[in-house]
Amino acid sequence: MDTELARTFLTVVAAGNFSNAAPRLYVTQSTVSARISALEDQLGCRLFVRNKGGTTLTAQGRWFQSHAANLVRTVARVKQEIGVAAGFSASVTIGGRFGLWESLLLAVLPRIRQEARSLAIRSEIGFEDDLMQGLVEGRLDVGVMYTPENRPGLVIRPLHEETLVYVTSNPDTADIPCEGYVYVDWGPEFASQHSASFPAFAGAQLTANVGWLGLQHILAHGGSGYFPFRLVRAELVAGRLHRRSEAPDFTLPAYVAYQADHDPETVGIVVDLIERTTREVLRDSI
Repeated sequence: MDTELARTFLTVVAAGNFSNAAPRLYVTQSTVSARISALEDQLGCRLFVRNKGGTTLTAQGRWFQSHAANLVRTVARVKQEIGVAAGFSASVTIGGRFGLWESLLLAVLPRIRQEARSLAIRSEIGFEDDLMQGLVEGRLDVGVMYTPENRPGLVIRPLHEETLVYVTSNPDTADIPCEGYVYVDWGPEFASQHSASFPAFAGAQLTANVGWLGLQHILAHGGSGYFPFRLVRAELVAGRLHRRSEAPDFTLPAYVAYQADHDPETVGIVVDLIERTTREVLRDSI
């Protein structure tokens, strides 16, 4: 069976319908439909019930889901093992949000080089949808993110609780959020807390999906926004940014996710180093 068909099937399941799956696969909706039809022909059964509300799995589709995930993961692992660089025993791929690489996951990489010298590491940046899809397909071994989805065969463990604080370049501005506010999309949990705290907020002129972009803009041109405390601590100490006591803080849990049937001598070691290094970094940043 063509693993591309299995990947397409899993993407449709994750996306909820063919149209949402198409951009994730970088193909047209008609291509997605053709691939699913080809897969159904090969299996001799219907995998989806198609309706205006989206797609739902048939009984055969639910049965095939775990087999498709295993197939894609197996092929991905074979490619990884064949492609291990000379001098290393195995490779582990780590994916995470940009904001979680900053000062956290970046600190893990030298620890791996020191304590797991036989492992080759591939590092990737992505958002939750991409990271979850990579874990399901086996392209990623470890994912670090804010809002993971529970999926069969995955272990999801709390890593730490992020504190998002309101900072501004101008402490004398009365309004919160003030003019020049940069809305950073930290995910649905942040959006929910933000809406509850600022019900009259109609939207910002500048929105960023990566915190680094918003922060650099504010430092260069002024403004305000919500950022993890660990990322703005130095700017607060230096007086380049300021907190407002009347602005609420938001909490955003971060998680580490990996396959339940992971190899404890490779993925297990990396997960342990991620958790230990995170505790050390956060302790030192207080």
